[in-house]
Amino acid sequence: MLKSLFFALAASALAFAAITDPVRVETGQLSGISGKDSGVRVYKGIPFAAAPVGDRRWRAPQPAAKWEGVRTADQFGSSCTQGGAGGRGGDKAKGGAVTGSEDCLYLNIWTAAQSSSDRRPVMVWIHPGGYTSGSGSSQGTDGEVLAKKGVVLVTTNYRLGVFGFFSHPELTSESDRRASGNYAFMDQVAALRWIQENIGAFGGDPTRVTVFGDSAGSSSISNLMASPLAKGLFQRASGQSGAWLGLSVSPMRKLADSEQAGAKMAESLGAKSLAELRAKPAEEILRGGRGGGPVIDGYFLPDDPANIFAQGKQNDVPLIAGSNKDEGTFFLQTVTAEQWVQRSRQKFGGMADAFLKLYPAGSDEEANRSQYAAFRDELAFVMRNWAAVQSKSGKSKAYLYYFTHEPPVNGGRAPTATVTLAREGATHGGEAPYIFQNLLGNRPWNDVDRQVADTMSSYWVNFAISGNPNGKGLPDWPAFDEKKNNGRMILGDKAEYGPALTQAQIDFYQAWYEKRR
Repeated sequence: MLKSLFFALAASALAFAAITDPVRVETGQLSGISGKDSGVRVYKGIPFAAAPVGDRRWRAPQPAAKWEGVRTADQFGSSCTQGGAGGRGGDKAKGGAVTGSEDCLYLNIWTAAQSSSDRRPVMVWIHPGGYTSGSGSSQGTDGEVLAKKGVVLVTTNYRLGVFGFFSHPELTSESDRRASGNYAFMDQVAALRWIQENIGAFGGDPTRVTVFGDSAGSSSISNLMASPLAKGLFQRASGQSGAWLGLSVSPMRKLADSEQAGAKMAESLGAKSLAELRAKPAEEILRGGRGGGPVIDGYFLPDDPANIFAQGKQNDVPLIAGSNKDEGTFFLQTVTAEQWVQRSRQKFGGMADAFLKLYPAGSDEEANRSQYAAFRDELAFVMRNWAAVQSKSGKSKAYLYYFTHEPPVNGGRAPTATVTLAREGATHGGEAPYIFQNLLGNRPWNDVDRQVADTMSSYWVNFAISGNPNGKGLPDWPAFDEKKNNGRMILGDKAEYGPALTQAQIDFYQAWYEKRR
């Protein structure tokens, strides 16, 4: 099996005991639990900030309280409040199930370090979920395998939905920065600051921190790269299927528009003041709205990230960016040819004819093929664009990938057929189990899956070590260079460098990107 650069060192370290308890952090002492492998120590539910409840709702995160004695870190903290009308699967008519708690600012650590002097690279997972769902305690993102490969693995929560992204004129007025919104990103910054101060106690190196995530987690990372608040808090970044543009070429909301939307939501809830909003139960707030998502607030984001990257003002760190072959199978439903043409004209206006030449609709079957191809290619452009602007404006290198490996069908059942799709394929988020090397669930995983997982996790661990994914025994992954090397790493049944989007596709989406900016 392939090995990361650090694997031999990590394997030898496992012959000895991992970090011994208690571990002291700035707020007190912690004791953890052993992983499945006794050489891995796990610390769950560590508070990195105070609970954002009561008057702290919709404020920047505050320091966590200190505790006396030894805190047992053997249980995950609560996920952040989610569900209702604003969460995935929420039904506004029925209200939807609300889960989690506002007291949710916790992180989790997996380490196989022998002592605090090991100084292993740190990988910080920013979870997906459309900014409205998810947590750092998902079984699929258990960090034990990556810890055994030589990193200290951290997962974290952040406020979601209307609690993570809410602007209001009163919030802006009370802020000494004249800004509101982006509380989710401020939570991520608070977690990264906690890591800078404390990860050394777990054998981690605060000068080698990699943030990685997919979907909303990936989009978060692009915004962290654009924010002056995150400067110096991480040294590498990996974004998987999402950027500041979202999953498609979309503009970011401005503060005035976000404030207006927040005021309308407050009115719909019958709240006449910010104090009344803060006094309402979380369930009522969540059912009132989804939250506006990232906003150019003048504080966390002083400008549109597109401009920040274009001007070379981003946090300049090495970057892995990429997307998957079958992204749309996670989101899309079948369409008729008429529907596809209508939607294309609504979205692209005067550019629709050029778009329909690339993605035609001569029949319902062709329209569905075009729909999936367009979703795939637009997100591939979003990720290529991120790599391109980083490689143009920064000194650090970018590495572009395209995940094509198709995991076995869930449960081994016969796939659900559509006019265009035989199975879910390499769908949105499908790369994450391979990067974590966690092949879980009721799927008939095979040796190819295990080989792909070992290869991909090794690339990501190598990147965390040095800022370069390449290493002994791995196929060469060239850095992205728009002028000299316009390909991408194909992460399929085997890893090999291959072609990217066609020039016609790049030209169309580049023109659309410039128009949307």
